[in-house]
Amino acid sequence: MKHLITTAAALMATTMLATPVLADAHSKQMATVVKIDGIAWFNRMRQGVDEYAAETGNNAYLVGPAQADPQQQVALIEDMIAQGVDALLVVPMSPEAIEPVLGRAMDAGITVITHEAASQENTLYDIEAFKNEDFGANLMDRMAACMEEEGEYAVFVGSLGSQTHNQWVDGAIARQQEAYPNMTLVGDKNETADDQQQAYAKAQEVLRAFPNIKGLQGSASTDVAGIGLAIEERGMEDATCVFGTSLPSIAGQYMETGAVDGIGFWDPKIAGIAMNKVAMMVMNGEEITDGMDLGLEGYEAVTLEGKVITGKAFVDVDASNMGEYDF
Repeated sequence: MKHLITTAAALMATTMLATPVLADAHSKQMATVVKIDGIAWFNRMRQGVDEYAAETGNNAYLVGPAQADPQQQVALIEDMIAQGVDALLVVPMSPEAIEPVLGRAMDAGITVITHEAASQENTLYDIEAFKNEDFGANLMDRMAACMEEEGEYAVFVGSLGSQTHNQWVDGAIARQQEAYPNMTLVGDKNETADDQQQAYAKAQEVLRAFPNIKGLQGSASTDVAGIGLAIEERGMEDATCVFGTSLPSIAGQYMETGAVDGIGFWDPKIAGIAMNKVAMMVMNGEEITDGMDLGLEGYEAVTLEGKVITGKAFVDVDASNMGEYDF
């Protein structure tokens, strides 16, 4: 009972803070539900959703659970269904965990669009910034070059249930096995719950277990920051190569010191706009086609395979160019 009360209170607070109070009678109610609220990645996505709302007059807003918990995300989606939103734009913590609730949303006539969930069944379209395996392979190429194509490496994911994180890591491992035979994966996938402190703790465990390790690859936006802190504390900046998905606002200080060597990302602001634009196109009866231009950077000529819309929107950043990105 205590857990239920705490969860309900957290969800109520999140929804009250994130949902606009006023909306035009003719505007669409469009709720973007993310994995977790209050971290830099989804704060940046909120900027895109807010920009879309301002430009279109739709009541578009972003909400997320206080913790990276699939059940809290399910509860938020249930709340949005009860509110009668027109569209749900969802970045799933666990695609499998939210299949039933997304099915109920679609049965209720709600337009459902997902992001980072290419295998999601209960969605009209899923939007991917790029092919996930290619992104992971690119991170591996960069890390392998730093490692001089030899030595031990470890991988980190925000959640073992996160489809995108696992696809990135699996793409990286496949690339290593194909192209870098003198590199060796050590240990299992390290799960960090999208939390910098947990990434730090996992990195410490890995560094203790494998003192000769040369490479560490993160997936959650906070992974490389936690890993970078562990590297700094041990003075291993010159002995290790750390790469992963993140943002300059999260990883910049560690790239400056050399504790993190490079990051890759797509702009979550643009992804937030893309989800809302596609949802509006669907609600307006417009056709989604292979090769179409969504009018957004990285999504000028998207591919359409089944219900998966894929752009070409990833960016490579290190200490030399991170000043070009102010988020």
